[in-house]
Amino acid sequence: MFRGKENALMPNWTHLPVGYHGRASSVVVSGTDLVRPNGQRVATKGEPPVFGPSVRLDYELEMAFLVGTGNELGKPITINAAKDHIFGVVVMNDWSARDIQSWEYVPLGPFLGKNFGTTISPWVVSLEALEPFLVDQPHQDPQPLPYLRDNEKAGYDINLEVQIKPRGTNEYHTVTRSNLKYMYWSFKQQLAHHAVNGCNMRTGDLCGSGTISGPTEDSFGSLLELTWSGQKELDLGGVKRKFIEDGDEVLMTGFCKGDGYTIGFGDCVGKIISAVNYEQINL
Repeated sequence: MFRGKENALMPNWTHLPVGYHGRASSVVVSGTDLVRPNGQRVATKGEPPVFGPSVRLDYELEMAFLVGTGNELGKPITINAAKDHIFGVVVMNDWSARDIQSWEYVPLGPFLGKNFGTTISPWVVSLEALEPFLVDQPHQDPQPLPYLRDNEKAGYDINLEVQIKPRGTNEYHTVTRSNLKYMYWSFKQQLAHHAVNGCNMRTGDLCGSGTISGPTEDSFGSLLELTWSGQKELDLGGVKRKFIEDGDEVLMTGFCKGDGYTIGFGDCVGKIISAVNYEQINL
């Protein structure tokens, strides 16, 4: 979308799981309303930024794992031991204010475009419960460096869906159907890389997978992709959307289908409410 097919990935992308450190303070459980963030954004290309509510608010379909047992500072977690340090998995909506994010993120990464809120599902599903759904992850080329190499199955066949209920309506409309098995880097590889420099993980640390997008357009994991950065509109039962508007609800679900049983994660739902009006409050 931004760099063209020939330069779609940065050179490091197939060598390590690219990530960034976030914050725990604004991680909320499903059903919590979130306020549209204010921030700086460029309204007209080449002009100075303006301040105000984000107008390109988006969801990101993710899953996240929670650390069970941590490691001591200075002692890495190996790829072979990584599974023993992961307690379980949740569905996660890593909300993104695309316009704020695109102005601020170079060169240090996301800040106000991300930290206004992250929604997670209420149930933590253990890795033991997910073992029947282990699958091979996508072929990795080039071969990862030795500390990231894994000879075991490390992907998971978890069906994922995103629905949007527009403001003033009573019906959810499915916009994304994806699957965790499309993730290039496994949870084990993400954790091993995070701690390879001796970073000490702690019980309860939440680590997001990154956006889970599949190979087809209906499996794209964000509105940024589905609308191709706002160039197209989605039809939600006669209501048009390029990005999330005030009053819209986003519902994410995940499940594994076994032989005669289903494992679910509970709903991951959040509604966006209007931004704070800075002209009406005493700063």
